[in-house]
Amino acid sequence: MSLLVVVIFSAICLVVAYFTYGSLLARWFKLDPTATTPAVELRDDVDYVPIAPKFLMGQHFSAIAAAGPIVGPILAGVMFGWVPALIWILVGSIFIGGVHDLGSLLASVRHKARSIAEVVKLHMSWRSYVLFLIFVWFTLIYVIVAFTDIVAGAFVGVQTLEHGERVTGGGIATSSLLYLTLPIVMGLLLRYTKLSLGWATAIFLPLVAVSIWIGQYIPLDLAAWLGISEDGAHKVWDVLLLGYCFVAALAPMWLLLQPRGHLGGYFLYAALLGGALGLVFSGKSAVYPAFIGWHDAAGAPMFPLLFITVACGACSGFHAIVSSGTTSKQLRKETDAKTVGYGAMLLEGMVAVVSLCCVMVLARDTVTGVKASPNYIYSMGIGSFLETLGVPGKLAVTFALLAFTTFVYDTLDVCTRLGRYILEELFKLRGRTGRYLATAITAGTPALFVLQTVTDAKGNVIPAWKTFWGLFGASNQLLAALTLLGVTVWIWRTQQRRWVWYAVGLPTVFMYIMSAWALLRFVRTGFFLPDWSFKGIGGDAVSWAALVLIVLAALVLLEAIRVLFGNPSPPRAPQTEPAAVAQA
Repeated sequence: MSLLVVVIFSAICLVVAYFTYGSLLARWFKLDPTATTPAVELRDDVDYVPIAPKFLMGQHFSAIAAAGPIVGPILAGVMFGWVPALIWILVGSIFIGGVHDLGSLLASVRHKARSIAEVVKLHMSWRSYVLFLIFVWFTLIYVIVAFTDIVAGAFVGVQTLEHGERVTGGGIATSSLLYLTLPIVMGLLLRYTKLSLGWATAIFLPLVAVSIWIGQYIPLDLAAWLGISEDGAHKVWDVLLLGYCFVAALAPMWLLLQPRGHLGGYFLYAALLGGALGLVFSGKSAVYPAFIGWHDAAGAPMFPLLFITVACGACSGFHAIVSSGTTSKQLRKETDAKTVGYGAMLLEGMVAVVSLCCVMVLARDTVTGVKASPNYIYSMGIGSFLETLGVPGKLAVTFALLAFTTFVYDTLDVCTRLGRYILEELFKLRGRTGRYLATAITAGTPALFVLQTVTDAKGNVIPAWKTFWGLFGASNQLLAALTLLGVTVWIWRTQQRRWVWYAVGLPTVFMYIMSAWALLRFVRTGFFLPDWSFKGIGGDAVSWAALVLIVLAALVLLEAIRVLFGNPSPPRAPQTEPAAVAQA
């Protein structure tokens, strides 16, 4: 099948869904253009700032669209074929992910921009609030583990293109560090000079392009510099990236996160537009099998693994943290929630489709072993599409790899900062010492996982992200289920609207089943032999983590059932002034 047909079909489905199901959700949620949002009512031009949807959309999209919609669809496509992955991307983003994002954003807006955890506390109980925060913190840790290690892998080794050109991981590392420097300079100039945002954008966006080009000429090759193996260099980069997470989580928002998010939004749009245009004009057809089977080559079943592997490409609990943490404080009108919440998820679904196309163009025997690295598949795929537009192959692949890395930086920053906020709230850590301690714990805990030497059944060393991706996907999807559960309880207790059971309740049940099923598989593998004989309580990090997450999710579910069937009266409306809440 032609990739053009796949892309056009997917785009039509998502656009139609936005104007049909999105509009239906807007009526059900009763989006009111005259309602005063927290951004307007509590405006302080620091945290609460009403922003036009065309600008807020870019900021929100750059925050939620990390490596998840790239890595997940590629892995799922390789495992089960591109058709099952494509179906879940479209169905999931339209009927589950989009509902989740819109619901969590609106829940926060109608509760004075409180976090989704605060909404859970208000409509369920303090106990459910604490459990929810603990679950979120664990999920953030596995996001950091998976994304740190996969980025570190992009900074080592060499990729040889079809024309014999070489793209070095050290060159990508150089471009990446230059890219991180640019927003810091931009932030300083915006704060301490009269440089306008428009002129800053005009100056620094071309400099991003220069950093992409120059990186390959001055590669930062740690393996050669330190005289260590590529695996050793990979571990060093893991540590350096976690150090970056520590610094970035403590840095003022204006110094790094805001200017980088601004530049990153343009970068993300360029990657999506360039890849899509290249696909349109490439004339390429799908080569990889459309359907491999109900089990992958290693015997892993499609149910439930397809749904947790695609992860952010169809639904992501992490989006609720972003929606209720920052986006809800900037929403100008309630009706903008449809564009920013529902629309951004559908756009992320399109990113997932383009990423999946990078698998479709490959022959099956080219995506085995070490070549199954998602950043390799993505960069080679996007690079080949951009070559169709006349971009030199080496530059195109470097652009794709840096775009991949850029997506991850946004996630690493936000996850570490939110993890810090959660620990500060749970343990009442205050002042500079509390900030440093909470950040050190959040950024340091992933080191326990990424620095492990992990081997497969044959004793071959494998990257840590491969081990923890399934755990990240399952915990992220289960967080989405918990968020949907909170939205369901909120709407039912306050409005008694029956549509909530179909539009939000059913997605809640589906996500709960699939993610819990996947976590139970990890528990079984860690503690039981194939014949169900008990191995002992030793287990491994993944199986213990999965067990903890299942227990937390079960306790939150029991709290919700108790509230729904034991305390039907609606809670008091939130106070006019926002409470001091966790920023997660």
